[in-house]
Amino acid sequence: MEELEPETLTDAVNSAARVQWKMAWESEFRSLADNNTWLVEPLPSDRTAVGCRWIFKKKGDGRYKARLVAKGYSQKAGIAYEQTFAPVAKFATIRVHLALACESNWKVRGMDVKTAFLNSEPEETVYMQIPEGLSVPAAGFTVDSQQPLAY
Repeated sequence: MEELEPETLTDAVNSAARVQWKMAWESEFRSLADNNTWLVEPLPSDRTAVGCRWIFKKKGDGRYKARLVAKGYSQKAGIAYEQTFAPVAKFATIRVHLALACESNWKVRGMDVKTAFLNSEPEETVYMQIPEGLSVPAAGFTVDSQQPLAY
């Protein structure tokens, strides 16, 4: 019987595959920390923090992946953000490149990107709650999971 993917971090750490989910969760957190994706600071009184949650997926090749996602649906267009952007290649573009590679006898290589980050500064400050299960040290103290993050 195949184990279901956990819905929450609590489900993941209580599952039979807790070791694999913990490694996936820690890898994602380490990547976020290494890329300086946030700064812990108090939430201004005129702002609200966006929630977040962990998403857990077991890939077809057996890898366990954890992703931290913001609950962006709570933001309002024109107030919390001006535009959205998702850098995704269209399949037609990929097919053209593969056809050119075949025609020109080019070598084609594939790769798996574990974590991708946009290389630009956001125009707005986004406040996000600290994710479930994290205790983030900041300025010599540890904040609880209700303390928002600014990034």
